[in-house]
Amino acid sequence: MTDQQDAPDHPQIYLITPSEFELSTFPDQLAACLDATEVSCVRLALATKDEDRIARAADTLRLVTHERDVALVMDSHMLMVERLGLDGVHLTDAARSVKKVRKDLGEEAIVGTFCHNSRHDGMTAGELGADYISFGPVGQSPLGDGRQAELELFQWWSMMIEVPVVAEGMLDGELIRSLTPHTDFFGLGDEVWGTDAPASTLSDFAALMR
Repeated sequence: MTDQQDAPDHPQIYLITPSEFELSTFPDQLAACLDATEVSCVRLALATKDEDRIARAADTLRLVTHERDVALVMDSHMLMVERLGLDGVHLTDAARSVKKVRKDLGEEAIVGTFCHNSRHDGMTAGELGADYISFGPVGQSPLGDGRQAELELFQWWSMMIEVPVVAEGMLDGELIRSLTPHTDFFGLGDEVWGTDAPASTLSDFAALMR
């Protein structure tokens, strides 16, 4: 993940894998996306708790991402990061684990965390050493507890806080256009993989960020 000082003048793409995918076909889909559109980071976000399945997926995707000089982070399972040769971890418990994970993984690892729509959690996580803060869902969703990360949060964060911010969850073209001046990354997942042509869809989204 790129620091704000080195970041381009438009947001970068943070690509999130589906929660379930076929290891026989998905790596080729991912490769096609990375070859078509510049991506800063990929998050392995499998829903399964099967350690062997996660490890096999991580090994396979690592070959795809690292061959293209793209960072690969893992959702939540920080104990597997070093063993699998990944670049870091995406936490889902706001600021609670950041300090310990940063100490355990070291300064070189990417440590990011999801903070729903809480300024307080985001600021705390940044102070504890998070490399980026993710807020979401940005769009309206019937899932979860109804919390939504609105435009005002990103406007405030981009003016007041140096830690890079990710906008993710239920994104569409209109939201991407409105958030582009105020976020460092867009976390895109189902918005891409749920279409018939993921690589083309990703390129279309990227065009809206410029």
